[in-house]
Order: sequence, then C-alpha cells, then structure tokens
Amino acid sequence: MSSQETAPPEPPVLREMRWWDIDPVLALERELFPDDAWSRGMFWSELAHARGPEATHRYVAAHAGDRLVGYAGLATAGGTGDVQTIAVARDQWGSGLGSRLLTDLLEHATAFDCTEVMLEVRVDNTRAQALYARFGFEPIGFRRGYYQPGNVDALVMRLSDPSVNPAAPATPATDDPDSVPAQGTEHHG
Repeated sequence: MSSQETAPPEPPVLREMRWWDIDPVLALERELFPDDAWSRGMFWSELAHARGPEATHRYVAAHAGDRLVGYAGLATAGGTGDVQTIAVARDQWGSGLGSRLLTDLLEHATAFDCTEVMLEVRVDNTRAQALYARFGFEPIGFRRGYYQPGNVDALVMRLSDPSVNPAAPATPATDDPDSVPAQGTEHHG
C-alpha cells in the first residue's frame, strides 16, 4: 500500500446493548425517526428483559470506534420473535450493517427457540422491506395507521423459520436496502 492510500475503515463492532448506550441510541433514534422516536423509558424497559437467565429480549449496538452507528432489538414470547427496531446511521447506509444487525437478531431468535419471527415496517420504507424479503420474510398483512402521528400504515411480515435464512451478499451494493432504519411492533410506532 502506498503512502497516499489509506486502509479501508474497520467494520463496526456489534455487541450487546447496555444502559450506557441509551444516550447515543436516543440521539440516533431522534435523527432517524423524528416523528415516532422511542423514549428513554422504552429503551430502559426493553433492556430490563435482555439480561440474565430469564432474558427474553436481545438488543445489540454497533460501534465504529467510539461512535454508535446502529442498533437493533428483538423480543420473544411463546416461540415467536418480534423485531422491535433496526436503525443504522445514514453514513453507514449501504455498508451491510443492517444485514449484520438483522443476522444477529435472527441468530438469537433461534437461540431463544423461536419458530417464527414477525415485524412491522412502514409501507413507504421499500428499502427496508427489500432487506427483510432477502432474509425470507414474507408480507402477511397490514396495520392501518400504525405509525403515529403520521398515520402511516405498517406492513406486517413473517419469517417462518429463523434458523434457515438466506444470508445477505458478502459485498453489498451502495444502494443496498440493508441499512435503512426500520421500526417495528407496537413498541416502536
């Protein structure tokens, strides 16, 4: 490598989300979802179910150096996983980070013995829908006026077996839908 060339940046590191991640998560949340951002209390509540032997949730944070650049969450109950949220900083769109976050959630859904995974996604978020479809999620219905205050409908999607999902391409295109923020479930709408 010549002195004028620079090494490509290291990919963000994924790790379990912890309470100290809440402030940077809230900042990214408000930037990406200004109309229906989660509150601090909602994240605290979700994280309360993500640790210990009785854990039913998985929350993961993506860090590029000291900067939080993405996060995702999964809740489980009765053999069903529910993707609560996936968000990726705009400067990371097209990097494959959205696919990595979703893969982490699906691996944990399998570890939680989920036989299916559900999610809601805005009907106008076609890039996120394409990501989910690539992972095998299929549309099964709508929730009218789900996202408030904008009164935007949600497309409900289901993955029948999270242990078998087509992996994302190893080298995502720059317009890849995998890194578009997506909110889901009644907790994030």
